[in-house]
Amino acid sequence: MNESSSKSKLREAWAITGSGHYLKECLELIQHRSDVDLFLSKAAAEVLPMYDFDVKSMRERFTCFRDTTASASPVGLFYQGRYRRLVIAPATSNTIAKMVWGIADSLVTNIYAQAGKCRIPSIVFACDTEPEMETEAPGGMVMVYPRQVDLDNVKRLQDFEYTSVVTSYAQLLSTLDELD
Repeated sequence: MNESSSKSKLREAWAITGSGHYLKECLELIQHRSDVDLFLSKAAAEVLPMYDFDVKSMRERFTCFRDTTASASPVGLFYQGRYRRLVIAPATSNTIAKMVWGIADSLVTNIYAQAGKCRIPSIVFACDTEPEMETEAPGGMVMVYPRQVDLDNVKRLQDFEYTSVVTSYAQLLSTLDELD
């Protein structure tokens, strides 16, 4: 089997954190893909129902891993060569801070660390990227004012190997297309 046909059979790991920022759009995007395995942070599992997404139906549609074990056992799939890339979209400031400082104590931060160790490219859709932003909350649109430390961590993450940080939904779409 040649390398391109082998790569085409690899799956995409898609991690969702507890952010509502472009959450609906990200979920609509993966609905059209048949090659996605979902990785849900504890916060994502809590937040999805707040936005009227049914985790049970997602588990029926996708292979779905939840943050329920201390060792984050699904990371082994990265070492087995199952994935061609990792997408973390949307990614909260908390997740980004942990990734920047090498803290791999949750499912999402652990798979990010392991993807890097396996030289699997990651696309991270950062939520808090401007000093003032309008974003969707469960009750509707709200203004948020990210802290300087959050903005700085996004910049730091942009320098990481095997990591593409995107700061808009349009940029997420174009980066996904570029790397397909």
